[in-house]
Amino acid sequence: MSSLTSAARSPLIWLWLSLLAVVLDQATKQVAEYALIYAQPVPILPVLNFTLLYNPGAAFSFLADQSGWQRWFFTALSAGVSVMLVVWLTRLPKGQVWLPIALTLILGGAVGNLIDRAIYGHVIDFISVHWNQKYFPAFNIADSAITLGAIMMVIDMLREMRNGEEDSSSSKEKQNVENSKGKSIKNAKQSAEADSK
Repeated sequence: MSSLTSAARSPLIWLWLSLLAVVLDQATKQVAEYALIYAQPVPILPVLNFTLLYNPGAAFSFLADQSGWQRWFFTALSAGVSVMLVVWLTRLPKGQVWLPIALTLILGGAVGNLIDRAIYGHVIDFISVHWNQKYFPAFNIADSAITLGAIMMVIDMLREMRNGEEDSSSSKEKQNVENSKGKSIKNAKQSAEADSK
């Protein structure tokens, strides 16, 4: 079997997704900075605007109204999470696909927003989704990558739980079959002994 087959691939092979997420994120943010006027919505679809906004907080403007300490807190947090994700990737068994993709998407998003915080002191957001005058907090490609990766991780966790339950029920069935066989053999021996008497 070739070393390039799925079973032999290191989970680190999916780091290209992190790089892609960072490049797309940074490129679209630069286009937004160049083409949009701060806080002036540009309608794209009935439910979508492009609106240049700066977020000094976390994803979806969490803690954006604080005094400035959050810049360094979230910079350090993003850096720590990025290192943790790389370590996690190195420890995954070869051949896994779903979880490494999820982790690399989260990593790419974290690094994309980390670059903004380190350079500008805020994250550049420009995607604004709304419905009937209700606006979802503005976000960017990095936030989208993080969200997609997190959803994939939840799905992976649910699949693992389901597989664990199936394994547990099949081992219980095997145990029951073995117990039944044991009882049948014991009963047969007792019957044979009774007949011989």
